[in-house]
This record gives sequence, C-alpha cells and structure tokens, in this order.
Amino acid sequence: MTFEVTILGSSSATPVYNRNPTAQLLNCNEKFYLIDCGEGTQQQLIKFGLKASKIDFVLISHLHGDHYFGLIGLLSSMHLNGRIKPLHIFAPLALQEILELQFKHSDTHLRYELIYHVINATQSAVIFQNSDVIIETIILNHRIPCTGFKFTEKKRLRKLVVEKLEAANVPLEYYPILKRGVDLTLPNGDVYLNVDYTIDSAAPKSYAYCSDTLMDARYFDSIMDCDTLYHEATFLHEMLDRANETHHTTALQAAEIANLVKVKKLILGHFSSRYKTLGPILEEAKTVFKNVELAIEGHTYQI
Repeated sequence: MTFEVTILGSSSATPVYNRNPTAQLLNCNEKFYLIDCGEGTQQQLIKFGLKASKIDFVLISHLHGDHYFGLIGLLSSMHLNGRIKPLHIFAPLALQEILELQFKHSDTHLRYELIYHVINATQSAVIFQNSDVIIETIILNHRIPCTGFKFTEKKRLRKLVVEKLEAANVPLEYYPILKRGVDLTLPNGDVYLNVDYTIDSAAPKSYAYCSDTLMDARYFDSIMDCDTLYHEATFLHEMLDRANETHHTTALQAAEIANLVKVKKLILGHFSSRYKTLGPILEEAKTVFKNVELAIEGHTYQI
C-alpha cells in the first residue's frame, strides 16, 4: 500500500526564495490528504505534477495565516475547474466562518459541498477513519489552539499462500475466511490451520505531523514509536529565547523529542526566513538524532 508524504511548503511565517509556507500532501493508498495549506499551495501542486482534483480531505492545524492562507484560492480553483464531489475540511470552527465570509463577498457559490469537521484543540481524538487509515489529533502548545495529526495505517488482511491452498484443493470460496486470520473447518471435517496457509501482513506504519509548538512532554505519548515524525524546527538552538517567545521549537529540541519518543525517522520543517541555507539546522539535529532529513519542497518521503 502506498503511504508517502510530499512536501509542498517548508517555510514558517513568511515565504522566502525557494521556500513556501507550510503544506504537505499525504498519499495513503491513492487517497489524498492535504495537511495545512499555506499561501501558494495550489501553485506548488501544479509545479510538482500533483492533481488538486484528487484531494478529498483537508486538515488545517491552526489559524495562523502561513497554515491556511492558500485554502481560499485552492477551493476557488476547484470550483472553476468543475469539481462536483464533496470536500471534507477538518479545522478549527472559525475557519468555516472565514471561508463563508469570503465566498459571500465574492458572490461565489461552489459547485461542490464543503463538509466541515470541527477540531477540538483541547483533547486528542480520532477524527476520521476508513479502510486504509486512522487519523488522530495531537494537542500541541502554540500561541493559539493548535493540533497536529497522526496517520496510522489500518492493519491489512493476512496474505494467502496460494500454492499450498491449491495443492490442498481448498475451494476458493473459503479463502476470505483464512485471510481474516480464522482457522477453517470444511463440511467434510477437514481442518486447515490459518498459520499453515497464510502469512501475517506487515505491521501498520504511522506518520505524525507536529506543526507549530513548544517542546512539551504532554504530546509525547501521542507520537510515541511513530515510523516517521515531521516536527517543526523553526530556529537553531542559539535562538531558544525567541523560540520560547513565539511558541516554537529549535532543531536541537526536535531531535531530542525524536529520541525521547523513539521514532524511526525525523523530518524537520517550518524554517524561519532568517535561514537562507538549511545545512546548520540539519547538522544541529544530527548531533542528537541521526536519522533526520530536511523537508525539501517537491520531495516525497516514504513513511
């Protein structure tokens, strides 16, 4: 199953040359989830050959502009391009008011339905699940209510050892029973143990997205043991006072968090515009956590 994330924007409050405000596109089994939507997101989708028409879910972490100012333009373009299927938006309640006011004063009547799901930024919860993925909120510590998101694959059915089943002349209609992990007893009394004719599927993988936050142990349990963690790293640690003042994290702190919660891979993003080159941010993090990468726009990371 496809489980990967493409970085569309990696900058913080203001865009800089070659870096746009925050946005990511998660592909889970060819269903697409837009995570935050900073200014210029639809241009980034076009630039990297990604189709906005495939996005059915938008998740907005909080209402600072660098995380949602691109949404009104994206929604308007979807309308102009003839979209008719509904779009689900998971976001703070006030975003609905903001969007409806914009559409009211531009006399825009969308051809498709916006389905709003209000996020509670005070308590972690499962906000969506389907046959592929479970999405939970992560309660972060920012200047305004802010949530991250954890995406966990659903456990897949067991894999059949077809050659053994065919050799044993097991009828095809009984295969689904074995795939569900159940032992099979045929009407004639023959017994087929699940463990002998199937292989367990891979362990579900998980991706945690931590947008804007102070380093705060209260959200560590929510991201424990994730396969891949995206964590903001707005500043180098020499700017710790500024990070604390603005409720952000340093590269060193993000790496310390990755160690504490035992993730397999760390991706750093949300870089301050003061940094024209990002090498020092990566180097600082690697002094604490080795398997770390920078969020590079246009790059796709396998979870």
